[in-house]
Amino acid sequence: MQLSRRQLLGSALTLGAMELFPGISHAQARKLVFATFTGSWEEAHRDVLVPAFKKATGQDMLLDAMLSVDQIAKVSAARNNPPIDVMLHDPGPALTAIAQDLVEPFPVASSQNYKDLIPEAQDPMGPSMFFQVVGLTYNPEKIKTPPTSWADLWKPEYKGRVGITNLNSTLGTGFLVEIARMHGGNEGNVEEGFKAIDKLKPNLAAVAANPGALAALFQQGQIDISPGNFNAIQILKARGVPVEFVAPKEGAIAFKTSIHIVKNSPNKALAAQLIDVALSPEVQGKLMQAPYLVVPTNGKVRMEGEIAKVLAKDTAEMKKKFVFQDWKKINENRAAWIDRFNKEIKL
Repeated sequence: MQLSRRQLLGSALTLGAMELFPGISHAQARKLVFATFTGSWEEAHRDVLVPAFKKATGQDMLLDAMLSVDQIAKVSAARNNPPIDVMLHDPGPALTAIAQDLVEPFPVASSQNYKDLIPEAQDPMGPSMFFQVVGLTYNPEKIKTPPTSWADLWKPEYKGRVGITNLNSTLGTGFLVEIARMHGGNEGNVEEGFKAIDKLKPNLAAVAANPGALAALFQQGQIDISPGNFNAIQILKARGVPVEFVAPKEGAIAFKTSIHIVKNSPNKALAAQLIDVALSPEVQGKLMQAPYLVVPTNGKVRMEGEIAKVLAKDTAEMKKKFVFQDWKKINENRAAWIDRFNKEIKL
């Protein structure tokens, strides 16, 4: 029986993985699992990253969409036989995953694309594959005067029209920290942020479980204004949903999103290949285009289109214009904040 090119390539990859990682046996082999985020991120990765990985390796992969906190919980519960091979994390959860010894270093020396990342995205424990930007999102058919400040969410005319997420998401926690900062607080003291969100209750129409669910509320007409991810809004716009994004005058929140090899994964070699594909200018260049509009970290990708128009012309301008929070400090109290939020902020 003659083997096809794809079968030969797959066999070579398996043998290569076993050679690089002697603990791997044929019995352990399974399809690579990448835990991406929900909503627009899953769509973007399914449409762009999955086929790019297939083209580069000849292998199929599975996407398992969930929040970072759920990724960490799943891997923690099965450390010796993790159900996930590659995790995607915002800054806070990335620090947690590293501290809990759930991830291992990316093989920088053998990577084709790591060297081309901007310095801020280079971290051997998990390079960053894109930036996220959080600002104000609104329905221009319902809100004729565009909002300009986070404080606009408290305007009486928005009673029953505002949406937010809970603090399990980076969007939710980042928003709390910025509201606290507006009232004299900081990453270590968000008491004023909680007080402000309590005062926001009359305006709240929904507290979404995650950013994907928050974006869907615009599509369903249940909310008209909220904090929101830039790229999630762009995908809604591409579907014809009336929604716009604006950076508040206080500064939009920007943060890196990193990609990690899970410790004890039986697919370490393939996991490293997936990450290298995700860092490539080809994949990042495609993800930067409409409808995804994901902000790239590869220095070979020039920002253009809506990203250059609305956010920044390059990463240097982005670092000047946007707010980067101290997630090491945030992580010290985040678990307690989540518990408090779940008890106090109920509709």
